[in-house]
Amino acid sequence: MQEKSDQGKFHVPADEIHARTKRIQAALRRRDIEAMLVVQRMDLFYFSGTAQRGWLFIPTDGDPLLMIRKYAPRARRESALEPVPEVTSAKELPGLIRDFHGRIPRTLGLEFDVIPVREYMFYQRLFPGTELVDASPAILEIRTVKSPWEIARIEETAGRSALLFDFMRESLRPGMSEMEYSGVLEARARKLGHASRIRVRDYQTEGYSWHILSGESGSRLGLLDSPASGEGTSPAFPCGAGYRPLRPQEPIMIDFTFVLNGYHVDETRMFSVGPMPEKARRGCEAAIEIHNGILDVAEPGIPAGHIYETARRLAQKLGVSEQFLGPRGYKVAFVGHGVGLELVEPPLLAKNRKDHLKPGMVFSLEPKLVFEGEFTVGIESVIQVTESACRLLTRIPVQVFIC
Repeated sequence: MQEKSDQGKFHVPADEIHARTKRIQAALRRRDIEAMLVVQRMDLFYFSGTAQRGWLFIPTDGDPLLMIRKYAPRARRESALEPVPEVTSAKELPGLIRDFHGRIPRTLGLEFDVIPVREYMFYQRLFPGTELVDASPAILEIRTVKSPWEIARIEETAGRSALLFDFMRESLRPGMSEMEYSGVLEARARKLGHASRIRVRDYQTEGYSWHILSGESGSRLGLLDSPASGEGTSPAFPCGAGYRPLRPQEPIMIDFTFVLNGYHVDETRMFSVGPMPEKARRGCEAAIEIHNGILDVAEPGIPAGHIYETARRLAQKLGVSEQFLGPRGYKVAFVGHGVGLELVEPPLLAKNRKDHLKPGMVFSLEPKLVFEGEFTVGIESVIQVTESACRLLTRIPVQVFIC
């Protein structure tokens, strides 16, 4: 269904927006929150279909109100919601809400996990008689389970990403630096539709596509909540690809996030120009065996922590527990994470997590092994939880690529 399309460009259908509204209204009612004011960019897009600058008021009963500061004509073309009033100042919000909803709500949910303190204090002054509460758990709960329409969008992204990984096999050459090669991949990815902008919710995390780590730089630890950060380009950006040249017969880990129409896929495969050293090859095989072993047991109803424990036990069985998810003292506590409109979403497949897998969840599964001072190996695929099991959305073969 292509309602209100802007010259055939991508948009979110009206029935999808309506279903999301109903789900969040039910989640707010369960938490006794009378209404919610959505500000964060991807939450706004998720519930309205536009990422233009503005606010979305969603009461627990009645229609939502999308208020846009810039740029309203474009928001009206992109969003299925009506009306879409244009505002010149946030100070107009209480009056618009009162006129539309009939009253100012007694409780108003905001995204406490991302909203700046200064902005929170501004809304306190703007709605003096209203209790401001945290609506982010309700939002994340709704966004965790993807609709069939969303899963189809992620599958489209995975298809483009597979084309990029095909290109990697053809274009990888020794002599280029990690960063130079990342530019080659970024250029091809953009030709394939990659939006380049990686969305992350945590304000301390910066999303980027160029996580290309070769040889010993692959084992460099750093700021990332990841088994290995890589060298990066400088102390100011100490993660991802650096200036180390790619060399023959060494493990090269390419972890690339592709974004199409807002939806991410996060995938990793191992490459080598010529034969890979035996130790690295065995490590790659162990990572793949852990990956496949998790796929064999993952199904609806399993706690997320059970997935992590399964991976940990498999690593122990394969003799790579020392390297699994980082070196001793610096191991990360998760083996996968949800993915969608943002790079990292619930569920988090982490140690002791009690939340259960549900049909419609989509996550990246990424068992990785760090051989400190030598290299990192790993694999990462995007998985959908179905009604009875899990299935790969990733279209890249589960293997090591020798170029």
